[in-house]
Amino acid sequence: VAGFPVHEIKSQQVPFLRRKLGIIFQDFELLMDRNIYDNLAFVLQSTGFNDKEQIKVKVESALAKVDLSSKSHKMPYELSGGEQQRVVIARAILNSPEIILADEPTGNLDPETSDDIIHLLWRISKDSKTAIFMATHNYNLLEKFPSRIIRCRDGKVIEDQEQIIIARSEEHTSE
Repeated sequence: VAGFPVHEIKSQQVPFLRRKLGIIFQDFELLMDRNIYDNLAFVLQSTGFNDKEQIKVKVESALAKVDLSSKSHKMPYELSGGEQQRVVIARAILNSPEIILADEPTGNLDPETSDDIIHLLWRISKDSKTAIFMATHNYNLLEKFPSRIIRCRDGKVIEDQEQIIIARSEEHTSE
């Protein structure tokens, strides 16, 4: 995974692997005792960034990519569910990961907001060449945003298919 042999990874290598991964949780998992800027800055500090200017640049860049630049001073509970999920996506892209793991990123959102979130993930994947592995039970999203689909049951791959619809990807790049 991201250049690490996970079946034989050494414990001292795990922090380096974590820096190559972004994680998006269904339930946001934001720190409610700090504002959005501090939520993101905390992640960077936890992964070894100490330079306050570098942290500021990375946080502002991530918030701009998810269209939340004006919300950095807000507390998580002051944001809508869709805005909170965009903060979670900003958190996931802070370290320019090679891979984003998304666990039901639209599970707590209404259909329109779900489409917006998937469109954002689609754009991040295309713009940064980040692989996004997403677990979902929402088959409507799979039809709207076709890509490689791997279906699993009882811990085993039961289907692996590539869906390519060029018109759909062109539609999203024009927005």
